[in-house]
Amino acid sequence: MPYDHLHRRRTARRPLALALTVLASAALLAGCGDGQAARPGGPAPGKGGGTTGPRTTGGPTAPGDPSPSATATTAGAGPLAGRTVVIDPGHNPGNFRHTSEINQKVDIGTGRKECDTTGTSTNAGYTEASFTLDVSHRLRDLLTARGATVVLTHDADRPWGPCIDERARIGNKAHADAVVSVHADGSGTGNRGYHVILPALVKEGSADTTAIVGRSRELGRNIVAEFRRATGTAPSNYIGSGTGLDVRSDLGGLNLSTVPKVFVECGNMRDPEDARLLTSAAWRQKAALGLADGIETYLEG
Repeated sequence: MPYDHLHRRRTARRPLALALTVLASAALLAGCGDGQAARPGGPAPGKGGGTTGPRTTGGPTAPGDPSPSATATTAGAGPLAGRTVVIDPGHNPGNFRHTSEINQKVDIGTGRKECDTTGTSTNAGYTEASFTLDVSHRLRDLLTARGATVVLTHDADRPWGPCIDERARIGNKAHADAVVSVHADGSGTGNRGYHVILPALVKEGSADTTAIVGRSRELGRNIVAEFRRATGTAPSNYIGSGTGLDVRSDLGGLNLSTVPKVFVECGNMRDPEDARLLTSAAWRQKAALGLADGIETYLEG
């Protein structure tokens, strides 16, 4: 779910006590079975194929660093050569240990919001932070295989965060051609499917989305179409009236972006059927492929 605010139509995130129990007992970033954060595999076949292996640069960034760095992976030949994509894995597996830090409020242009949240989980305890990092790794591998330079806003290489305003700055600083924030929702049982959150037209304080609203919508539309094709799942039956699109003005990660950006809620972790998909490594690879194909279609359009 979006890290800077819960949707008014969603249920509240799980109590912190549950998060402590779950995260203390789970190996969040290692493991190879469904229900654990799988290690990213090699690139799967997609629309294009790069032949040059990825190269990683950058390193850990201290929370609150005014000049944040990020982990960048570059590749050579491919249909996306010369393009930069920023992937923003929602939340951080360590956030639950740093509640005072993530509860500090930051400026989002239209007001102030908490730095970050812990995210949601399946009823069995598979966390959103594990899910988003796993899908982000898979998406990175697919995009670099197609020649793109890929920047991760974090790689669980810092104890908490980044804050929502810093996440936006990383995309802006990279002059990204597209930014995709990867999430999973925490709604009620029976609410199923994926949806893409688009920035509303906001011009207030330090927020001005005038230049990115149209391009972000085009990015979102392409992701909706390709995600459905790759995963075989339908758009949300509870948000977006079947379009798979939702427009919001209360998310700092969108409000503060100066480059095309969307949030993708890949499914609802609280619904048993969606949870079965989200905890499947094979399905997560399909989700990453849908995201990659949507991004590529947008960039080649």
